[in-house]
Amino acid sequence: MRKSGVSMEKLKLNNMPIRYKLIIHFLLISILPSIGLGLLIGWTVDRIVEEQSTENTMQLIRKVNTAIESDVENLQKITYLISFDPGVQKFLKGEPPVPAQPDPAAGNGESAEYNIRKFLQGFTTLSSEIAGIMLVNREGDFISNEMYTRSGTRLTEETWYKQAAENKGIFLIVGHPYGRAVRSHVDYKESEVVSAVRAIVNPETQVVQGVVLVDLKLRVIAETARDVTLGKTGYLTVVDNRGEMIYAPQHPLMRTIPAGLFTESSGITSETVDGRKLQLIYRTSPFTGWTTMGVFPMDESAYGIREITFNVVTFVFVVCMLGMTASFYLAYSISRPIGQLASFMSKAQSGDLTIRYWGRRSDEIGLLGRSFNTMLAQIGRLLSLTELQARQKREAELRSLQAHIKPHFLYNTLDTIHWMARSKGAEDIAEVVQSLSRLFRLGLSKGSDIIPLSDELEHIVSYLKIQHVRYSTKLTYSIEVEPHLQELYVLKLLLQPMVENAIYHGIKERRGPGHLYIAVMERDNDLYLTVRDDGAGMSEDKLKELRGRLEAVGTEELERTETEMAGTGSAGSGYGILNVQARIRLTYGAPYGIGIESGPGQGTLVTVRHPVVRESYPEKY
Repeated sequence: MRKSGVSMEKLKLNNMPIRYKLIIHFLLISILPSIGLGLLIGWTVDRIVEEQSTENTMQLIRKVNTAIESDVENLQKITYLISFDPGVQKFLKGEPPVPAQPDPAAGNGESAEYNIRKFLQGFTTLSSEIAGIMLVNREGDFISNEMYTRSGTRLTEETWYKQAAENKGIFLIVGHPYGRAVRSHVDYKESEVVSAVRAIVNPETQVVQGVVLVDLKLRVIAETARDVTLGKTGYLTVVDNRGEMIYAPQHPLMRTIPAGLFTESSGITSETVDGRKLQLIYRTSPFTGWTTMGVFPMDESAYGIREITFNVVTFVFVVCMLGMTASFYLAYSISRPIGQLASFMSKAQSGDLTIRYWGRRSDEIGLLGRSFNTMLAQIGRLLSLTELQARQKREAELRSLQAHIKPHFLYNTLDTIHWMARSKGAEDIAEVVQSLSRLFRLGLSKGSDIIPLSDELEHIVSYLKIQHVRYSTKLTYSIEVEPHLQELYVLKLLLQPMVENAIYHGIKERRGPGHLYIAVMERDNDLYLTVRDDGAGMSEDKLKELRGRLEAVGTEELERTETEMAGTGSAGSGYGILNVQARIRLTYGAPYGIGIESGPGQGTLVTVRHPVVRESYPEKY
């Protein structure tokens, strides 16, 4: 079960390498649409070619039907013209012609039979498609220009005569004259002519007076249909309403027409003959009753479609091959730099921050690589800065520890001196020693770096008492603190370096007494401790230098500056205030620290911005 789960996990698309994802997506985008387009084109071409082929065949069939209908319509007109001829009317009424006697009605001195035969000969002369015309009256007598009968034959018993009589004057095509007793002088074969008949009816009595028989040469129909070819071996054939072949080529694919094949006036059907499937497109003429049918093998009609399909498949195959090639190339060109970049990131993750991306691409991958290089450089700088700050903090802690050890020894010693001075009545010495002792005691603060503001102020007061004994009337001081602020906590020894600098570099350097003003206030949720003196102040260059050193606390630049100042012998100047700045920045961050304003003869104002701390442990900033 575990193995199956792992296999299924590998099959997930999100877990696949990006190269395979790109290949799959490219293939889906390029090959599937190509295959779909190929199938659509093949299906469309197949449908259009089949529709056009059917439509073209149907148009040819209509033309052939129209030509045949025109020929048959001529025959119908001829039968009408013959029936209205006076001589023909007389013959049909049973007045037997007298060959030896001239016809007085004709006025040409010839017999009536000769005139009728000559009249019929005129039609065969004008219409070469007519093989012969015969007039038969109800007595069985006949007159024809090209046709005759066998002796003893009664034409009124012929099938074609009876069919004409049954149709009562309606023109009728009887097809090939198989089995009739009529022959022609040209001796046409029965398969070479098609017969049409029409009975001549007395309009008053509706009695059939006779029948006009007209033979049409099949050559006319053959010439119309023979010139039409469908594909390579397809052809047109004409069949009558009984399914008998009127016209067919010499070697037709179908020799017989199945009964009931034509269920509609026009349509498309198929038949299998000798294992070969044939497509049949037919149309039946409503005038002649004949059906013109196009016959051609379906494999021939499909040949052109297969050729087009082959070309489409070839095109799709080429497109697929190009698509696959392009997919592999694109996937390789995209995934390779991503893989290299991933390898670089893996090395960076393992701790090698010297690795760099050296590609020259200008696309997103190149931009990502350059961002990766920038990120590594920034991480290196941050690590160096962190190491520097950690080293500075350790050094500050070591110096603070050393400063604690010395005051602790001095505190015990001074306490002994204080009690010795009191025992000998030296009160002023005892007060100085007591202040000094309190100074060291508060400086120790039981090892805590965060002390109450009240202790810090008591420490400053002790320091100022000692300095006041030393400088007497030259130094006066005042402290202003709101009572509720004394419960806040501040870093230890925060004000002593500023007070010391104010006395030694400010008040001491001025003429006459000086005043030192210390104030503590809360503003905008921050605590501001200010030390102001009216001493000598400092020059603009020195103020700028001191401000620069304060801003450089915690950076390599300060290390370099201190090293350079050590070379000039000026190192250590301002160490206390820099130490305070470093401890504030390391504890609470860059927004907090020391600000200085000063001018020559204008005194100095030092402002310490400190967060409001209400607990003995520092808050995280």
